[in-house]
Amino acid sequence: MSPLISPSILAADFANIQREVEMLNESVADFIHVDIMDGVFVPNISFGIPVTEAIRQHAQKPLDVHLMIVNPEKYLAAFRNAGAEIITVHYEACTHLHRTLQEIKSLGAKAGVAINPHTPVETLIDVIEEIDLVLIMSVNPGFGGQKFIPNTFSKITRLKEMILQKNAATKIEIDGGVTAANAGQLVASGADILVAGSFVFRSADPAQTIQDMKSIHLV
Repeated sequence: MSPLISPSILAADFANIQREVEMLNESVADFIHVDIMDGVFVPNISFGIPVTEAIRQHAQKPLDVHLMIVNPEKYLAAFRNAGAEIITVHYEACTHLHRTLQEIKSLGAKAGVAINPHTPVETLIDVIEEIDLVLIMSVNPGFGGQKFIPNTFSKITRLKEMILQKNAATKIEIDGGVTAANAGQLVASGADILVAGSFVFRSADPAQTIQDMKSIHLV
């Protein structure tokens, strides 16, 4: 099984965003990962709805939108209208997570839940069947280029066991510090989708780097 690849546009050259999106279109990437940060939930500000709309105008791959914001339920429809096909909210930001998941699905998008490094995967056991995608943060959210947290591997294994136990169809996505050095072990542990930002866009040949990550598979 080859992993699905979701390059993070946050690491792209924003002065040439159309060119970067077109490169991803021509690559074997499966999604375009869009990190939304509000400077409140995480200590950084990225971009919002207008930039997401601009990316959508040129994108031929589904937008995998990761909301690192407080009160995400207020903005679900806006991001769906901006082109999000996957909307991922943080467990730590949602008081009524089940309701938020239902709303995302009612908008016609796939519903994802992200968990920070300190959050146990077991917190999701009562809603795992409602979740299309669990995004495990393998760095502390807010900034690109951080060092991968090794405890992520055991979290993937435990989450995979939970998904199988519940007979759920939930995919596992990993975001933060993903490189060629750990991608194979991530997939072997049970990851389905790999998010890569700096590793892709700062490489000499981003499209080839995506191809190399896509070529990682389990025999």
